[in-house]
Amino acid sequence: MTILVLGLNNSGKSTIINHFKKPGDQSAIMVPTVGFMVEQFYSMAGVSIKAIDMSGATRYRNLWEHQFKNCQGIIYVIDSSDRMRFVVVKDELDLVLQHPHLCNRIVPILFYGNKSDAEDSLSSVKIAAALSLENIKEKPWHICTSNAISGEGLGEGVQWLVQQMRFAMLSNKDASKAKSKHTK
Repeated sequence: MTILVLGLNNSGKSTIINHFKKPGDQSAIMVPTVGFMVEQFYSMAGVSIKAIDMSGATRYRNLWEHQFKNCQGIIYVIDSSDRMRFVVVKDELDLVLQHPHLCNRIVPILFYGNKSDAEDSLSSVKIAAALSLENIKEKPWHICTSNAISGEGLGEGVQWLVQQMRFAMLSNKDASKAKSKHTK
């Protein structure tokens, strides 16, 4: 299963992926991602996941759309303590949701409200309200607070995402079959 890991720079995307790697494969020092990195890990249920860690730096966000066509799920990481950039987070999320390669498919989205240990971090309810997540009707989504350093909230989120990707793959196959019957 292929997932995209999106979010602004310094939100904790690479640190989250690093958490899921085998202990011997984990990086001791995290550096900002340039372009993108492809990582492989296994969920708690033993599902092989190919994670494409996309840079969140402004100059690289245009690369995100090149990966939309082949992903089965998205992890969207938000720095829950960086309220000043919530407008940018929402703008980027809206661009993702409106992209033609995603808007016509069921692609589940997991939102991590990361850095939940920070004193001024927002709860998942407040993040959802700030990003108007209730308006996402055509895709399954879930938000949970997380701490990429300690791992808090990460397992729950990926477990939900894997389950939803399985459902979505079946639904997308059925929709594709129905569409091909109507075009014959």
